[in-house]
Amino acid sequence: MNKIVITGANGTIGSVLRKGFKNKYQITGIDLPEVDIRDYNELLKVFHEKDVIIHLAWNAKYENFRSERIDTDNIKMADNVYRCASEKRVKRVVMASSIHADYFYEWNKEKDGLLSPEKLIGPDSPYGASKIFIESLGRYHANSNRLEVICLRFGGVNQEDEIDKTEEGFDKVWLSHNDCVSLVERCIESSNVENNFQVIYGVSNNSSRIHNNSNKLGWIPKDNSEYK
Repeated sequence: MNKIVITGANGTIGSVLRKGFKNKYQITGIDLPEVDIRDYNELLKVFHEKDVIIHLAWNAKYENFRSERIDTDNIKMADNVYRCASEKRVKRVVMASSIHADYFYEWNKEKDGLLSPEKLIGPDSPYGASKIFIESLGRYHANSNRLEVICLRFGGVNQEDEIDKTEEGFDKVWLSHNDCVSLVERCIESSNVENNFQVIYGVSNNSSRIHNNSNKLGWIPKDNSEYK
């Protein structure tokens, strides 16, 4: 049984994963105030003899795609996760990125096709820029420290597992709970990560989606916002 650490385990996605992975993995969930991920030495102890780290922790109250602010502690936490994982010889880190790494709002899929991570159109906010930075930091560790890194550009996940009709375009980026669990499960179970690094859009198989969620891990999302 794989030994998994989930940081930010009490957040929305962390709660979805803990429920979905119940009895499947040996899970260590960490969050404030019990564990401060900004403390490198404290994190080292948690990562001892673990197989996969799923890093979700983020100060979203201060830094989000609407706030126009950056919390440098978010960067520090991601850096600590990569470095501690490398030092403890953890095999793989699954890093929470975001669809806000791209300014996707005006993307025309009829003209330009589905948006892929390689298009590099730029972030939609300082929050999105932070996510791009931690992706780049992950690529560095993948190249230099042979750490397997998968960055997931999560779409819209909420506690209700419903389409948020108050947010324009949510139907395009919705990620269902089932698809969220199956995506991260593939990140854990895949035998290897090509070139030690991959970026994947975490969006369900929505009819209106504009993101290319194809990947080399074999993840196939099944849910569609059109039928919610």
